[in-house]
Amino acid sequence: MNAPDKPLDIAAIMAHMGAGARRASAVMAKASAAQKNKALLHLAALLRRHTPDLQPVNALDIDRARSAGLSAQMVDRLKLDAQTLETCAQGCEQLAAMADVIGEITGMTQRPSGIRVGQMRVPIGVFGMVYESRPNVTIEAASLAIKSGNACVLRGGSEAIQSNLALAALVQQALVAANLPADAVQLVATTDRTAVGHLITMPEFVDVIIPRGGKGLIERISAEAKVPVIKHLDGNCHTFIDDSADLEMAVRLADNAKTQKYSPCNATESLLVARAAAPFFLPAIAKVYADKHVEMRVCADSKRLLDAVDGLQLTDAVEADWSQEYLAPIVSVKVVADVHEAIAHINHYSSHHTDCIVTNNHSHAQLFLREVDSASVMVNASTRFADGFEFGLGAEIGISTDKLHARGPVGVLGLTSLKYVVLGQGEIRV
Repeated sequence: MNAPDKPLDIAAIMAHMGAGARRASAVMAKASAAQKNKALLHLAALLRRHTPDLQPVNALDIDRARSAGLSAQMVDRLKLDAQTLETCAQGCEQLAAMADVIGEITGMTQRPSGIRVGQMRVPIGVFGMVYESRPNVTIEAASLAIKSGNACVLRGGSEAIQSNLALAALVQQALVAANLPADAVQLVATTDRTAVGHLITMPEFVDVIIPRGGKGLIERISAEAKVPVIKHLDGNCHTFIDDSADLEMAVRLADNAKTQKYSPCNATESLLVARAAAPFFLPAIAKVYADKHVEMRVCADSKRLLDAVDGLQLTDAVEADWSQEYLAPIVSVKVVADVHEAIAHINHYSSHHTDCIVTNNHSHAQLFLREVDSASVMVNASTRFADGFEFGLGAEIGISTDKLHARGPVGVLGLTSLKYVVLGQGEIRV
């Protein structure tokens, strides 16, 4: 008779991984730019070479997710198709092409005492990341860890475990090929949720935690973590159509910001329309949304303007709609008096992720940029651009709506810190 499987000692596993990451971080911190770039370029090549092999592995996760009754939006986030993998590969190449900021000294000034004082950019050390659904996050996090000279411990969602394991194996191959420690990027192989509890309470091994997922996950980690957390809770993004907006541009942007993809956190969830523009803009965008089966949850003023338009799926908005992140073909719509009311509404209801004004009025654009309190504020561009790859960061490890340390898409700089350096020639303090 076979002995029953011994239960996993999750605490011991996580401590072992943390110790390995801490040792690897010391090597990564002093790795040359050439080594790090070699690893990134090798990883890009591996992703392209193994794209056909990754498809059936990813299909296992997708089939299991569907059988478990996950929503269509969640299943969509799991997909690791050829285009997604190509974007990951390009992100690695973009990072490799960027200047290495580690060791850079800035702000050097001469003091009256004779010493020179400046700041050097250094890696954070070890970051832990807990994320759901999207397996491409494994590559984004790993590539940013490599470029920034950090080590990381990754814990993806159980729904993507096979895809994440396969991707992490490619990352470790790339690290070894560049003579860097494989432990610089580790993936938690167990789906046991207690692993998360250990990861976020190991300050001796982990310097910062980055959660990326649903609001419940992030709230739990923020409440229980014993190390600093870089986070955003949700993405209630707004597009405001100003009274001076070009109608054709406004329709195109409002369409793309909502419907280009429903599941990302940078999709527009709430549409605000200046009263003077509403009679022209709302019927036009309503026809676009109707063709794409987008439900509009409308205020009373919007409903009056749209009642005469055939084929619309209108629902009366309630108070909760103004702060809702739908991640679905649903958009809330509100008519506001002007740019001032739009800014007040956004600052009250927004999750401070990404908000946009569509306008031809320079003064209104500048007012919006100054006064909207969000991580990314845009003029005449789709909110879907709030993304590390699109911002030229190579990749992002997440979006931060915090105001300390990192804000907006967190790329290489967000995974570094600054230390003071002092250069002297024997000066003493008197």
